[in-house]
Amino acid sequence: MNIRAILIDDERKALAILKNKLERFCPNVSIIAETQEPKKAISLIQELKPDLIFLDVAMPEMSGFDVLAKIENPTFEIIFATAFDNYAIEAIKHCAIGYLVKPVDNNDLVEAVSKAIQNIEDKSALQKNKILIENLGIQTFQNKKIVIPCTEGLEFVQISDIIHFQGEQGYTNIHFTNRKPILSSHSIGYFSKLLENKSFYLIHKSHLINLNHIEKYLNEGFVILTNNYKLPISRNRRQDFLMLLKRENK
Repeated sequence: MNIRAILIDDERKALAILKNKLERFCPNVSIIAETQEPKKAISLIQELKPDLIFLDVAMPEMSGFDVLAKIENPTFEIIFATAFDNYAIEAIKHCAIGYLVKPVDNNDLVEAVSKAIQNIEDKSALQKNKILIENLGIQTFQNKKIVIPCTEGLEFVQISDIIHFQGEQGYTNIHFTNRKPILSSHSIGYFSKLLENKSFYLIHKSHLINLNHIEKYLNEGFVILTNNYKLPISRNRRQDFLMLLKRENK
């Protein structure tokens, strides 16, 4: 599959390095344009309608997110480039969009392009891009949406509706307030890492819970959630969990 790509980065050297790496390691990517100017990037995207764009996050005139927000119908896949911007990486990961950390590693580049090609075939870019733009305008984490890879494709759900994740043999059952559970093709470890340091806590190797849905803590080492699930807390995590609850309720 031949992929038509546009490269956008305000640094000339970064553009040159990325172009060279793509030519060497990703021969199925055809570079149809490149620019250091975000405003020009918008017109190039609208005119050329690429399959994929490589987009720097931190640019002085407009950020990569600002560029994306200016595109009315962003049906293309994106691979963001960022230099350890934790906020940017977090926002991108929650929407299952590709990213590369500068300086770009060759293997990471090949993997990101491979995933982008699969996503192009699945035609899931528009919804993911729209959710990213929507999330960037929302301050409260629970009000944001997350993209969940499932056995049948992708699910787009609001975080506040998730009660807990339940790991089962490498898959994850996800329980909600307002719908039946769905089965994700990703392990509970994937979601634990994705939601690390957020209002979720891994109380057991098989149970990742939304702290906002705790109804009761039982002294024998269980929590009751809003769906009336009674879940065990691992003995070695109880003290840390109780300290976390105290911090959350201050």
